[in-house]
Amino acid sequence: MMSDLAPVIETRLLRKIYRGAKFAAVESLDLSVATGQVFGFLGPNGAGKTTTIGMLLGNVFPTSGSATVLGKPIGDRNTRRSVGYLPEKFQFHEFLSATEFLDMHGQLYGMSVGDRRRRIPEVLEIVGLLSRAKDKLGAFSKGMQQRAGLAQAILHEPRLVILDEPTSALDPLGRRAVRDIVLYLKGRGTTVLLNSHLLSEIEMTCDTVAIIKRGQIVRQGTVDEITTPVSSVTIALEAITPAVLEAASRFGTVNPSAVTEDRSTSEDRLDSLSDVSEITVRLSGGTVAKTPYLVASLVSAGARVRSVVPVRESLEDAFVRVMAEGDAA
Repeated sequence: MMSDLAPVIETRLLRKIYRGAKFAAVESLDLSVATGQVFGFLGPNGAGKTTTIGMLLGNVFPTSGSATVLGKPIGDRNTRRSVGYLPEKFQFHEFLSATEFLDMHGQLYGMSVGDRRRRIPEVLEIVGLLSRAKDKLGAFSKGMQQRAGLAQAILHEPRLVILDEPTSALDPLGRRAVRDIVLYLKGRGTTVLLNSHLLSEIEMTCDTVAIIKRGQIVRQGTVDEITTPVSSVTIALEAITPAVLEAASRFGTVNPSAVTEDRSTSEDRLDSLSDVSEITVRLSGGTVAKTPYLVASLVSAGARVRSVVPVRESLEDAFVRVMAEGDAA
């Protein structure tokens, strides 16, 4: 039972400095990815994400430190059979049909003829390409080629799937399809390492995220652990008066911003509606527990409250904040 709980990926003081470089591409990297997790790997361009993935796959030799994948040292050939990988910059054989392309990769994975015949239609259906199974990859759009690449990454039912920018060429519907596939893999107990610049996708799919900056992990944890807790509320009011602002200011810092409501309503409502405005109140003490008392105070001051929405820091906001930390010093 304990072996099932061992990290799928674990690195210890992993370091890579390329010959002639002044700085390490990856420095003292400590990373732990648990079994069955969807793990988001975030960082700006040049932060060391691609180098890290290359080392995990055994394609890049570390300068120092150690790492294991599926319990084996990186570079273990048998382990690679249990890993699926979709690189960011892929280039496939355009003269092959989707089925031929997957059959070739199935052979490289060591899959039997029977397993390939069973699995190829399954993964093409999963990625939405079953109707194009006999079409050449050269006739595919960039997004369709990316989905074909995703199919090859999951073809052999790997225990670990590493996806490097899997939605970069996809439209919103395609990104949603990839998100559904990632959640499908998670439901099967597959561990997914996901590198993406679309932080909203990471926020919706990942259990844990790590932020890498200049080759070092600067944050690691759940999305809730990395983002700051809710400490503000946005309140829509039918009008903002000095009395309302004074009542709100007793609970924290107030930032009013006028928002005009769509006035295309029935005539019997026009006389009772004025322009709707919003105030955002950053609550002193940083707790939303004060919100009911804030609303009661606004109503006592004559406000007509239309809505109250807690303001939560997004993963994108947290990422920008983490990237700025230390740079301003």
